[in-house]
Amino acid sequence: MYEETPSAGIPGAVLWRTAGGGGVVLPDGCMDLLWVDGRLLVAGPDTGPHPAGEVHAGAVAGIRLAPGTAPALLGVPAHALRDRRVGLADLWPPREVRRLTGLVAGHGDPRAGLEALARARAAEAGPPDPLTAEVVAGLRAGRAVAAIAAAAAALGLHQRHQVPAGPLRVRPHEAGSG
Repeated sequence: MYEETPSAGIPGAVLWRTAGGGGVVLPDGCMDLLWVDGRLLVAGPDTGPHPAGEVHAGAVAGIRLAPGTAPALLGVPAHALRDRRVGLADLWPPREVRRLTGLVAGHGDPRAGLEALARARAAEAGPPDPLTAEVVAGLRAGRAVAAIAAAAAALGLHQRHQVPAGPLRVRPHEAGSG
């Protein structure tokens, strides 16, 4: 069973939950903050399909953050988490992760806890990258990719600014604030 609902507190975010594995997660340009068996995980943006049961658990809850939103919230660039599922404890200091784990666990529905966590981080982190929001808005409006790319180039954005030349490793506590 899979269920989702728009977040009332985080613009463009979707709260979801699933019981049991199966199926495939398709790339959507989003990053998710997950609650899995009492642990907080981050699902980076996917470049291809991933098995839904890749994170082994009976039930999983999550908040899918709109494209461009999660890097500001997490303090980690999206490309560092591309095609990865990472424990939040691998990105942030243990004390902060324990505090946030308690916050989420204290809610009857973990989705509400994830939403509270994201709302608090958004207040601390500031706004997401406005260029990403413009690109997403253009795509949703049906603008041609070439037109969007030309507009981005006019602003001085080039592909090399978005795609690292090689793999980037995120070391514990180096990537985030907290």
